[in-house]
Amino acid sequence: MNRLQSLFARKSSDILSVFLTAGFPELNSTAGVIEQLARQGVDMVEIGVPFSDPMADGTVIQHSSSVALGNGMTLAKLLEQVSDARKKVPDMPFVLMGYLNPMLRYGIENLFSKCREVGIDAIIIPDLPFAEYLREYKPLCEKYGIDLIMLITPETSDERIHLIDDNCSGFIYMVSTASTTGTKDRFTDAQVDYFRRIAAMRLKHPRLIGFGISNPVTMKDACTYSSGAIIGSLFIKCLERNTTVSVAVGDLLTTLGIRNDRTDA
Repeated sequence: MNRLQSLFARKSSDILSVFLTAGFPELNSTAGVIEQLARQGVDMVEIGVPFSDPMADGTVIQHSSSVALGNGMTLAKLLEQVSDARKKVPDMPFVLMGYLNPMLRYGIENLFSKCREVGIDAIIIPDLPFAEYLREYKPLCEKYGIDLIMLITPETSDERIHLIDDNCSGFIYMVSTASTTGTKDRFTDAQVDYFRRIAAMRLKHPRLIGFGISNPVTMKDACTYSSGAIIGSLFIKCLERNTTVSVAVGDLLTTLGIRNDRTDA
């Protein structure tokens, strides 16, 4: 099993995955942010490749991408920093999240090979068509042992969800809303109905819920209807409003209502 599969094998609920934008708030802060998240008990990290036109992201993550690009972050630098982080964080799953354009410029097979080399366990590409994944990317996933995580939304048909469940690995990323990323006070009844509908499908792969999780109420709902939650915009805000990464991670955990009894920070 890879690190991602091992995580789900030993922990089936209350998983916390945190998104960070590589190169934010500082160009060389990526490895330190990852290390501090691991130290304070976060289960998984999603490392965002900054991009000038992130179509699925709200204003907070768009801003972090703009800052990171201004700092000089590139995909090549990101992978170097991940390699540094992996030396100190050997067991936490690392998920690379980015849009197709920068990855194509880097070279897709080169990217998969480098991801395996530096210790990335899975990739999320929100704008990758599913048919193209099946034709060109799935063989690379199998060759290099990298999971490719697909997203579903409230509008995704049951047929497509089953296709994703049958043809992908790792976990299924349940986007809580058809809109962009951002924090919300609570989920609507329609969103909870969506969570229940997907839970009732008894899919083979575990599910994590992302987009709009910002407090104990939304965190609890995500963990009730899936194996856990993916946090993005809230953590970017915590990094912005705190002077150190350690305090920012503690702020995140407190805001989510998570008892942080695993930290030595």
